[in-house]
Amino acid sequence: MVLLVLGLIAFIYFKFFFVFGDGVKSGHLNYAVKKGNIFKTYEGKLIQEGYRSKTAGVIQSYEFEFSVKSKRIYDILSTNSGKLFDLHYKEYHGAVPWRGNTRYIVDSIISMRNE
Repeated sequence: MVLLVLGLIAFIYFKFFFVFGDGVKSGHLNYAVKKGNIFKTYEGKLIQEGYRSKTAGVIQSYEFEFSVKSKRIYDILSTNSGKLFDLHYKEYHGAVPWRGNTRYIVDSIISMRNE
């Protein structure tokens, strides 16, 4: 029984709280919103430039949907939609409702520019 509980704790930790990866994404901020039925979280979408596609002759847009860690970062994003951002994020294996709707959590803004 103890091993089962420890195994469950380890699974939950690695699925929802272990930082799987981190990095930087760059692109134009499409939107930043606060939404949720029970847990109000900050969400956003970055449109990355790129023209590669698996199908020849088709242009594909790269979209990076993310959740935002703090209200301070959200306030900057929500007032600067359309600008070019470099965002630092952490990636988890799974999402938890109070942290956001995605596995990607933006924790800082590296740079912001008009173009």
